[in-house]
Amino acid sequence: MVDHSLKGKTVLIAGGAKNLGGLIARDLAAAGAKAIAIHYNSAHTQPEAEKTVAALQAKGVKAVAFQADLTTAAAHTKLFTDTIAAIGKPDIAINTVGKVLKKPIAETTEQEFDDMFAVNTKAAYFFIKEAGLHLNDHGKLLTLVTSLLGAYTPFYATYAGSKAAVEHFTRAASKEYGARGISVNAIGPGPMDTPFFYGQEAPEAVAYHKTAAALSAFSKTGLTDIEDITPHVRFLVSDGWWMTGQTILVNGGYTTK
Repeated sequence: MVDHSLKGKTVLIAGGAKNLGGLIARDLAAAGAKAIAIHYNSAHTQPEAEKTVAALQAKGVKAVAFQADLTTAAAHTKLFTDTIAAIGKPDIAINTVGKVLKKPIAETTEQEFDDMFAVNTKAAYFFIKEAGLHLNDHGKLLTLVTSLLGAYTPFYATYAGSKAAVEHFTRAASKEYGARGISVNAIGPGPMDTPFFYGQEAPEAVAYHKTAAALSAFSKTGLTDIEDITPHVRFLVSDGWWMTGQTILVNGGYTTK
């Protein structure tokens, strides 16, 4: 019988240095993961990555951090190769990497379009590819997308559009990897109380989003808090293994499909 608990598992988290990624790392460690590799994008994020690694090590977890720009296929190959060399083949691979742009289509430049699809689409695809090549049998693969996949709204064409492709990648990968017992899913959080959100929104938009979810009145910020997402991540990469090929919007009733 396969053990789907987190005890003794090895984890790789892309974008695992801070905010939601950092909290996921700490949460999975508390649930029993024995080794965690976290990826961070640039030198700017390195101090947060080191802080997360230190916190994990203080809990007795074998933890390492790797820097990479994940907009090339080669970077993903190296990330998985380095992870395996440092802590062993992962049982769980989670990609939280993303980039947001709020801008009318008529004002979007070609470079902005290319940058959004490099981070949100290309990087997600090749992370899924390398996970399929390197995860242990009965592994778990999870990508963070966005609840805007269930929205009818202007201004987020490149963001939601570049994340929409991941829903299709997820379904295909779940079929292709299922023969090895690997489950593949995506979680779409609502607008989260992180710098990732506030950098794109005017004050009046922030005020709207803080009241837009059905459960906004019961959130400490009105938005999706990162603590609201980690239980769902933990479930999907452990006992929730029977759910696969799904994109789940976790947003307190902000949008639905």
